Amino acid sequence: MINAKYGPDPGLKIYSFLSGQYGAFHSSVIGATVGEAPFVLNGIVGNPTTFDPLIHYADTGGVSDHVFALFHLLCLVFVPRLRDFPQRRLGYFGSPKQWPTLAPMMGRPINEEVIRQHWGDVLRLAASIRDGSLKPSSILRKLGAYRQQNQLYLALGKIGRIERSLFMLDWIENRDLRMECQAGLNKGESRHSLARAVFAHSQGHIHDRLDAAQQKRAMALNLVIAAIIFWNTLYMEKATDHLGKTGQMPDPGLLPFTSPLGWEHIILTGNFDWHSGAAERKIARPLYLSLSRIWAA
Repeated sequence: MINAKYGPDPGLKIYSFLSGQYGAFHSSVIGATVGEAPFVLNGIVGNPTTFDPLIHYADTGGVSDHVFALFHLLCLVFVPRLRDFPQRRLGYFGSPKQWPTLAPMMGRPINEEVIRQHWGDVLRLAASIRDGSLKPSSILRKLGAYRQQNQLYLALGKIGRIERSLFMLDWIENRDLRMECQAGLNKGESRHSLARAVFAHSQGHIHDRLDAAQQKRAMALNLVIAAIIFWNTLYMEKATDHLGKTGQMPDPGLLPFTSPLGWEHIILTGNFDWHSGAAERKIARPLYLSLSRIWAA
C-alpha cells in the first residue's frame, strides 16, 4: 500500500508535547498513517513529570469529538486549530430555527438521551483515565473499533459535539484565542524544525523494530534538543545582560517573545562532549560581539 503523504516505505511518527517554556515532556512513537487524535491525551495525563498543563494547543490532526469530550470531563482546556472549519457543523438542542443566523453552520441535532443513558459509564471512563488505570489512546481506539458502534463511544462523541460547537463559536468571536493558539502552535513547529535538523544526520531513519527501542530513540532525540535549548537559554541570558549594560537593549518588552530553538550556530555533526564544562558560568565561552553577527556560540 502506498500512502500519498509518506510513500511506500514503512514509517513512524514521533508525536511530541512541548510546554510553554520549550520543555518537551512527553513523546509517543506511532505509525506514520495512524491518526493522532487518540494520542493527544497520552501526554497530558500519562506523562511521568510533575508538569500538569491546563491548556493544550493542537493542530487539526489531533482533533476529534471524543478528544473534546475527554478534555471537558478531565477539566482541561483543548484549543485546536481547525483547518477544515467550514466543513464542520454545529450541534444543537431543539429546533435550529431558534438561531436563524447560524443556519448555514447547523448540522444534526444532538441526541441527549444517549448521554443520559450512559452518563455513569462516561464518568467512570474519565475517572479511570485520570487515575491512570486506562490509557486514553488504547481505550479510544478499542471503543472505535467495534463493528456495531459502541454506545459509550457514541455518548462520548455526543458530548464532544457539544464542546466542539461551543469552541467553534468562541473561536469565531474571540480574536485573542486564535492568536494564542497560533502562537502555541508556532512554538511546536519551531521545535519540530529543530528535531528534523538533529535527526537528519541519521538520515531520518529508525532501524529499531521493538517499541521500547523506538521510544528510547525518541527520548534520546528529546535529550539532545533539551541540551541545545539549555545552551541557548544560558547564552541568551548573557547576551541580554551585555546589551543591558551597554545600553543597546532595544525594547525589553520583546524578551518574552524570544525563542531558544535556533540552531544555526550549533554543529550538529560529530561527537557530543557532555563533560566539557563549557556551559558552567565560571568557564563560559565569550560572546561573539561582531556588529554583523551577534549571537552566543
